[in-house]
Amino acid sequence: MKVLVAGASGALGRPLIRILRDSGHEVWGLAHRPESLKTIERLGAHPVNGDALNRTNIFELIEQIRPDVVIDQLTSLPSSPFDLPQRLPADRRLRLDGGGNLFEAAKTFQVKRYVQQLSGFYLDGGNGLATEASPLRINAPGTIGDSARMYAALEQRVSSAQEMEGIGLRYGFFYGPGTWYWSDGAFSRHLLKGEVSLIGKGSSTFSFIHVEDAAQATVAALTAPSGIYNIVDNQPTKMSDWLPAYANWIGADAPPYLDEQKALQLLGEESVYFPNSLTGACNRKALRVLGLSPQWPSWLKK
Repeated sequence: MKVLVAGASGALGRPLIRILRDSGHEVWGLAHRPESLKTIERLGAHPVNGDALNRTNIFELIEQIRPDVVIDQLTSLPSSPFDLPQRLPADRRLRLDGGGNLFEAAKTFQVKRYVQQLSGFYLDGGNGLATEASPLRINAPGTIGDSARMYAALEQRVSSAQEMEGIGLRYGFFYGPGTWYWSDGAFSRHLLKGEVSLIGKGSSTFSFIHVEDAAQATVAALTAPSGIYNIVDNQPTKMSDWLPAYANWIGADAPPYLDEQKALQLLGEESVYFPNSLTGACNRKALRVLGLSPQWPSWLKK
């Protein structure tokens, strides 16, 4: 197939390009910054210089390339998760407005399939793991609620595609090279500096996914039935368990404890909600349909 990857130079885009090419696909990578275009070319894909927020530009590019599949991995995330509140408006604009231009251009020029990056970590599984039928936490406080409402809009958009086959991939928290959660990632740097605390009981359940596993699942989605898939690993884990194990993995001291009341006073409601209210996600559908076979997080290996 001829595949256009938007956001092709990111932590997921890099292994995705490699696996797509190894699978025999013709790969085009959309990016805006010169260094990103160089990365795409170095990986063996055709670099495409474009601005997703420029509607005319995106329509012209899709008309010229005529891809069979568009994979929307557009993000504008900060280098550190601590800076997410400041970056979220730009990220939201790129995904909703820029991604909207990409989606409409794909429909206009008869793209067969559209694959959309979604969230598998702000789902509400109630008393258990979230399934593909579970809603997003649109009423959560702070940036969690803001992000959940953005992802809900993206889910609605890709699910409404009638002219195209729409695939929504709800990825868990990314870990691996180039992500926040890796030995040289931003989260590790904050942890080594003692800037991360375990707040309250740490009862949130996290579902991670290695970027290599996420890329494999994304390639499998090119030929899978349309719909939504949770792309997460096999080990949903309480924050009270994975955070100390992660600290040990990178050689950091155990994170200090902060009680909920003090965290509320110092950091606000979201600081308590995030480590104590999230539910992980169930990957049963992706295992069965996409052949997902994820690795375990390195910091949880026995």
